[in-house]
Amino acid sequence: MLQQGSIPQHKGKAMQSKLITALDRRRFLQAAAAAGLSAPLAGGGAWAQSKDPLKIGVTMPLTGSQAGYGNDFVIGMRQSLKDLNDAGGVAGRPLELIVLDTQAEPPLGINAMNKLINVDKAPVILTAWSAVVKAQAPTANREKVLLLNTGANAPEIAHLGDFVYTLFPLADVDITALAKYTYEKLGKRKAAVLYINNDTGIDAAKIYKDIFEKAGGQVVAYEAYDPKATEFSGMLLKVRAANPDMVHVHGLITDVPMVIAQMRQLGLQQRISSYSAGYNQKLIDQLGPAAEDFIVTSLAPGVNDNPKVTEFLERWKKEQNRAPNGLPYIQYQYDSVLVAAQLYKHVLEKKQEPTGETMREALLAVKEFDSPMTGKTVIDGHRVNKPVFLLNVEKGQFKPLAKLD
Repeated sequence: MLQQGSIPQHKGKAMQSKLITALDRRRFLQAAAAAGLSAPLAGGGAWAQSKDPLKIGVTMPLTGSQAGYGNDFVIGMRQSLKDLNDAGGVAGRPLELIVLDTQAEPPLGINAMNKLINVDKAPVILTAWSAVVKAQAPTANREKVLLLNTGANAPEIAHLGDFVYTLFPLADVDITALAKYTYEKLGKRKAAVLYINNDTGIDAAKIYKDIFEKAGGQVVAYEAYDPKATEFSGMLLKVRAANPDMVHVHGLITDVPMVIAQMRQLGLQQRISSYSAGYNQKLIDQLGPAAEDFIVTSLAPGVNDNPKVTEFLERWKKEQNRAPNGLPYIQYQYDSVLVAAQLYKHVLEKKQEPTGETMREALLAVKEFDSPMTGKTVIDGHRVNKPVFLLNVEKGQFKPLAKLD
């Protein structure tokens, strides 16, 4: 998620493919060496000859309600960083992650962004959480620093300016596929849509409603709830009165289990769906039998779809003694560091100074990244598109349900 300029495009893409053909240590090192990430650059220049670390800024929630995800995002990034640096870095230079806490709060996201730009001089910043991305965008555009979204899904992210891009598919990808599947394959005709009243939920809920109704269905309840709410009976009594045959909940991992638990307590037994934030074993552990037949989306291949994911998951469990929170998201974090490395490679090959502007030019020049965890990523303007995987909870486990291209 670098090779053009003086190197022919077809050769550059071949090098990228070699770089990411394996995750185990030996094959990764061999692949990185073959791709030339650790090779010195001919001709030199101050930036090529320097051994100073190449900085990648990271803003994630390390504390607060979203820290379970945020810290695991960073662990995934650090695993990728270790593999790259063990392979020699980029042109013999190590990569460095500078990680700052946002608590998933926009003001803290802006503060972190300012420090990474003005103090740490990071030309590229990896970030997530829709409200944080949207808050950081004006600074990225004003200061001309490349801001890459690695996990937020608000569709508006595609329209935040020239220096804001996404490596993660936005809600119009998986929610569109899910709403169509619900009507066409599950045969559901009446749906309720419950959503968190913030940047994560508002636009995504509208997409679900529009697509489901366009397919021929009827949204009989459309209810927002406060991000800090813990009691949902008023909203759920409206849902019960509307009598849908499907309920879609679009929230965060802190509130979705509470909504589902209170639904079941009020006797609502309808099947429930959500997006990839619901793909978390902790949710099942919290809900127990109430989670049965719960459908979630995933925008990354699972262990049954990609052997590299199996290797990655085994490594994670060995190092962390547990499963990751939100495996698909973690896969994107691993790949995002590789994207930043390939952008640095492209810039240094052209003997340019790594700045937000040159890194952006590299992103637009390369466009296609063969990422080991999530598959090919193609930068299409300010969007990316990936297959959508659906999973269903069966006997306390997420099981593959469908793949939607």
